[in-house]
Amino acid sequence: MTAIPFAITARHKGFNRAEIVDQNFTEFVQLWQGEVRRAPHDDEAVLPGSALDARGFRELFESQLISRHLDLMARVLRVQNKVFYTIGSSGHEGNAMVARLTRHTDPAFLHYRSGGFMAERFRKLPGMDPVMDSALSFAASKDDPASGGRHKVWGSKPLWVLPQTSTIASHLPKALGTAVAIDHARRIGHTLPIPDDSIAICSFGDASSNHATAQTAFNAAGWTAYQKLPAPVLFVCEDNGIGISVKTPTGWVARNYQARADLDYFFADGLDLAEGYAQVQRAVEHCRRTRRPTFLHLKTTRVMGHAGTDFEIEWRSIEELVAVESTDPLLRSAAIALESGLYSKDDLLNLYEATRKRCFAAADEADRRPKLERLDDVMAPLAPYSPAKVKAEAERADYGDKRLAVFGGEAKLPENQPPRHLAIQIGQALHDIMAKYPESLLFGEDVAQKGGVYTVTKGLHKTFKNTRVFNTLLDETIILGLAQGYANMGMLPIPEIQYLAYFHNAGDQIRGEASSLQFFSNDQYRNPMVMRIASLGYQRGFGGHFHNDNSITALRDIPGLVVGCPSRGDDAAMMLRTLTALARVDGRVCAFLEPIALYMTKDLYEAGDGQWQFAYPAPGEAMTLGEGRVYHEDADDLVVFTFGNGVPMALRAARTIEAELKWKVRVVDLRWLVPLNDAFIAAQAKSAKRIVVLDEGRKSAGVGEGVITAIVEAGFGATPLRRVVGADTFTPLAGAAFLVLPGEADVVAAARTLA
Repeated sequence: MTAIPFAITARHKGFNRAEIVDQNFTEFVQLWQGEVRRAPHDDEAVLPGSALDARGFRELFESQLISRHLDLMARVLRVQNKVFYTIGSSGHEGNAMVARLTRHTDPAFLHYRSGGFMAERFRKLPGMDPVMDSALSFAASKDDPASGGRHKVWGSKPLWVLPQTSTIASHLPKALGTAVAIDHARRIGHTLPIPDDSIAICSFGDASSNHATAQTAFNAAGWTAYQKLPAPVLFVCEDNGIGISVKTPTGWVARNYQARADLDYFFADGLDLAEGYAQVQRAVEHCRRTRRPTFLHLKTTRVMGHAGTDFEIEWRSIEELVAVESTDPLLRSAAIALESGLYSKDDLLNLYEATRKRCFAAADEADRRPKLERLDDVMAPLAPYSPAKVKAEAERADYGDKRLAVFGGEAKLPENQPPRHLAIQIGQALHDIMAKYPESLLFGEDVAQKGGVYTVTKGLHKTFKNTRVFNTLLDETIILGLAQGYANMGMLPIPEIQYLAYFHNAGDQIRGEASSLQFFSNDQYRNPMVMRIASLGYQRGFGGHFHNDNSITALRDIPGLVVGCPSRGDDAAMMLRTLTALARVDGRVCAFLEPIALYMTKDLYEAGDGQWQFAYPAPGEAMTLGEGRVYHEDADDLVVFTFGNGVPMALRAARTIEAELKWKVRVVDLRWLVPLNDAFIAAQAKSAKRIVVLDEGRKSAGVGEGVITAIVEAGFGATPLRRVVGADTFTPLAGAAFLVLPGEADVVAAARTLA
């Protein structure tokens, strides 16, 4: 590599390192004095012994220049409020090689320093402009083709770049999930939206490689490969030696990953196109040919700091900054350009300045384009809902022959069986859904041969075999990463999280990744799923906090997520049909909270009465999103709003209240917890003389606050009201749990207070 004159960088001791990096390029070219070779033909090696030909070098170099000048433009225009993002790609431009050596149909989940990759991938399809598209994104323009102005993201629907926001390793599980899904599709006869031999690309920084979410993805990749299952994911660790200001120990990435079993390691010099090209090529070809998880350790550097607000001179010595800037890959590319004879000094400087002008011209145009100015426009892609289409899909019952085969004949159809309890009816509904949707997959811990901890999935594995119903490793993050990957490839995942408390281990896969994808891609990408979670409290003889978790608020706070919670079997079946239709039609991410304590409940008032068993609804019956259930609709002395476990509890308490206070009690089962149906709640509150909100969530964070807000905002705040709610504590073991959770006596006591 040509040495960079120390004089170039040493004399620049100003605070604006972006200007210095910019000047370094010009001065390096002007001062270059190396030997000039005969210019190679397009198909000849750019330098002797290089695997990169001259045409490839020219195009990669142009991509590097585009990336660099987008960074420089952003630093200048940010202070003018024309650009709103300054985390740059400077020093990482070598990732353009990964783009060149892969296909535009290889799904890519990218690190935020991926300007070079994007500029090069844009070459894969004619008529696309990486400069203008990027400028629109930098300017947060409504015309931004990636996110519609919602965030600066690297993304493109035609180029199969799924947008990420601030990726601190949270995208690795879904990249692995996508790779697994590519090869799994063949085993279930599913047609992929991309070629069958595609690979998934996932880039990240050396600092992020230490994150727990990254480690779980690497572990799961190795776990998959160890079992000889295909997982063609190319993990690209762009190692610049630093994370914001925390330095990575020299040699750490190689030491940590070079000898890791079932994660095949390759190194490539991302600072030198002529040297690194063959190294990247070997990694890409290995991943595509072997279908094994592959770790590409790409050497990079970071010039100009972490972002525009990072004034490195305040915490790094000038000598250290000079040393870093001397490794700028654009200087090495300039040396290759000159030594190969492909460019004269004037040609090179003219190209450099022409690229600058192109980027600033695009930025000026982007600044004139419309911005998001209406809340409705901002939220439009967050939670699309097509009621008529969802209803039609939920009620579609044109798979009668498949149902007969699955259930074993007309007499064995679930609607021809006697009323059953919740666990049985959920299992029947899942059989129905998997018969209806051949692309559906059900997976999680213990769901296959065992049939789940509570036998809810019993029989599914026997019916649909291991290709569609299967156990995963014990890792909720990977379960939800797999779900996103399968959804990316057009399948319908039904992941199971064994307990609500376990969801919190992996909540960011839903909050930060799955539920945000439609929003940040302007509804161009969707990852529909129905996540089943055994939930809530009141288990007897088993539990404690991790098996009696009532933290519903963690889900209610996720924008765009749909959350349903049944209290009885027939509702559960109809809700599952609606949720799968929402996923299929509108791409929605859905959560289905199954009350554990009601799984096996058969009786309501007395032992043996069988009043909490219900007939299975015929396949043409479904439920509208937000539709509640009302018991004793004409009663208005007291109205109890509740859900899940609270429904049979309120019905039992109502008997005591009616006997003691002579009131007629109406019980309202919300059924849908996100979004709450404010209009339905208001309609039920309108005629109420008194209201109790029964919420097993915690006092400071549950569902009840939303119910009360809907009542007050509808103008019924003067109605006497009491809240019966769980305590602000974790749930203890054994009988002490019932001191924490609300009970029938608490509902009766609230009614007495209202009296």
